[in-house]
Amino acid sequence: MTDIKAILADAEDLFKQAASATGERATELREKALTQLKYAKEKAADAQVVVVEKGKAAARKTDDFVHEHPWQSLGVAAATGFLLGLLINRK
Repeated sequence: MTDIKAILADAEDLFKQAASATGERATELREKALTQLKYAKEKAADAQVVVVEKGKAAARKTDDFVHEHPWQSLGVAAATGFLLGLLINRK
């Protein structure tokens, strides 16, 4: 994400420079900025794939744990619900 933010900041700077530039230099700056935006879009898509894969892996691990320890899972869920109920009831 930091890479994507840096790329977007650079592209934004290039667009600002292109706005004040004229002629061929402005065209060159806009093309560079568009190239950087395409690169940022690709990086964001790659990051999305990684996040989705990690989310699926976490869901599988949770599902496996619940199947292996159903009573413990039920106890944790009940305790969490009880605590949330207490917190909500206080307000």
